[in-house]
Amino acid sequence: MLRKIARLFVIKTRFEAFLIIYALALGSTARGSAYLEQFPGFGGQLLFLATTGAVFLAGAKMLDCIRLEKEVAQLRAQAGERPD
Repeated sequence: MLRKIARLFVIKTRFEAFLIIYALALGSTARGSAYLEQFPGFGGQLLFLATTGAVFLAGAKMLDCIRLEKEVAQLRAQAGERPD
């Protein structure tokens, strides 16, 4: 039963990853605009850039991991192993 619940929190497709990246981007721009209000000037702009940059890094890692998991699954299927 716990495995069925855990599967809900696994990103399986690129479309799901893009949806999560979009949600992260919305949150980071909201946080970044709050930084711009709290810290006007160059410091606020740097913090805004840091919040949006983190989304780019996280998004790239998610997309790479999805591609890697597909390749591993294909290699296991070719080798005749049982998938996890």
